[in-house]
Amino acid sequence: MAAKLNARGAPQTAQKRPKLAAVPAPSADHDATFDRLVYERVRLGIMSALAVREELTFNELKSLFDVSDGNLSAHARKLEEAKYLSCTKSFEQRRPRTVYRLTVLGRNALNRYLDHVEAVIKATRRT
Repeated sequence: MAAKLNARGAPQTAQKRPKLAAVPAPSADHDATFDRLVYERVRLGIMSALAVREELTFNELKSLFDVSDGNLSAHARKLEEAKYLSCTKSFEQRRPRTVYRLTVLGRNALNRYLDHVEAVIKATRRT
């Protein structure tokens, strides 16, 4: 019987694979689905920043994440469409001013996401 070869053409050796940690199922009061909308870096950053500040302007968010106007606008619009953010537009000394706030639905979505990440971290550290 011929020995199996690895990608480099060398004989394969039996290696022990580490056990994968089981991530506990979400509790009954949390949705079982992973919210991909919150997962994206800029959207997670927007929601996290608004979780600690009552409101932030478009320009404050833009400078926080060093993104273009169009990029920030597209991410904020997705969160607004999901009802995770509220957006108020006004003028201040003839200049447009856009203010974002995290909604109750958005805070709940962020907390579910953070609970999921914490469960993954705990399960990973146990191994």
